[in-house]
Amino acid sequence: MKVLHIITGLDVGGAEQQLRLLLRRLPAHCEVITLTDPGPVAHGIEADGTPVTHLGMTGNRDLTALPRLAGLIRGGGYDLVHTHLYRACVYGRIAARMAGVRAVVATEHSLGDAVIEGRRLTRGVRTLYRATERLGMATVAVSDTVAARLRRWGVPEQRIHVVPNGIEAHRFAFDPAARALVRTRLGLPLDAFVVGGVGRLVPGKRFDVLVRAVTQLPGVHLLLAGAGPEREMLRRMAEQFGSGDRIHLLGERDGAVDATVGGRAADGRAADGRPADGPDIPGLLSAIDVFVSPSPDEAFGLAVLEALGSGLHVLYGSCPAVDELPADQAPGARHFSLGVHELATALRELRRGGPGRLPVPPVVRRYDITRSAEALMSVYEQAVAAATPVRRRNPAAVPPPQGRTAVLPAAAVSLPDPSRSPDPSRLSKR
Repeated sequence: MKVLHIITGLDVGGAEQQLRLLLRRLPAHCEVITLTDPGPVAHGIEADGTPVTHLGMTGNRDLTALPRLAGLIRGGGYDLVHTHLYRACVYGRIAARMAGVRAVVATEHSLGDAVIEGRRLTRGVRTLYRATERLGMATVAVSDTVAARLRRWGVPEQRIHVVPNGIEAHRFAFDPAARALVRTRLGLPLDAFVVGGVGRLVPGKRFDVLVRAVTQLPGVHLLLAGAGPEREMLRRMAEQFGSGDRIHLLGERDGAVDATVGGRAADGRAADGRPADGPDIPGLLSAIDVFVSPSPDEAFGLAVLEALGSGLHVLYGSCPAVDELPADQAPGARHFSLGVHELATALRELRRGGPGRLPVPPVVRRYDITRSAEALMSVYEQAVAAATPVRRRNPAAVPPPQGRTAVLPAAAVSLPDPSRSPDPSRLSKR
């Protein structure tokens, strides 16, 4: 089977890293087109042996991308097209239909109750999403929570398939040597109580709650990995509360795929052994004592899962990967409501108890990336089979396809203004 993956961008982010992990395991010949931002993950995918084409799309309303994308699909002779993230799903579904490919699968990575990929949902976004969704054959939800949201949007039950995200758990195993080295490189006392967080620095992630909570805990340090428009605001907040020397904003970190993604090893060294500019995610997780994910609206919760894989106590605002399972599957994970005082109190209690490392919980083994790839391949096979016309003795008697072609509203040829709808090329999905 020859499969084309279309994704909005390939900078560092949860959906992008998830695609790279899947490409390593799917028993199909795969190629990738990124509409924008061929960043570090694109280089990693190419290093793994999968070709990546950059479409060079200039914005949400760059309609010249449609015929170019359709031409690439038509010329590639693909059996199936798989789209990822909002903009790629909209353009990819239309282009695939223009190119004559009916087997189209889309993964919904980041659909929240009120946001999609970190941006507020609008009526125009919903309308366009639902109109173009009909052009595909299946929509993959990364959790039961996302599947329920899709049903509320009006996506038919028979078109929704739940394929949870997955991780390579061994990548995040606790490493005492990495813990000591990362703390030394960052100038942290080896016996300090250190809190960690990972994600895009945007309002929806609510890292302001985490920063404010840590400022109330003298002597506690915070390692926060991620980039985004709120970085400067968080830095000023830390300084305002006199905690600038304890709040460490590390910028964008790699490491969700392997120990040397982007040229850094888990201990903070470059691939050739030289010092690098900071730890990757596995190294950061080894260095901290407690992980906090304050976001109140997640589609899955990959960062929480990775932290649990490192044996950490985790405090989280939303994590379907944990909430959809019995409590004994993730005993080290604890939900908290979005309050600075509540979070500070929980961190104070953990510090007093000396959290230590926990056994890796069953929830981590449940979400294995190999299992996710197998489930996705099953969706592919169903889509290709449904798209293949049945041969009959009398071709003239074959009725036209039913229920797969949709007449698009005017919005399909005039995308919502990027200032009013999400621009996934600028968003991260950790």
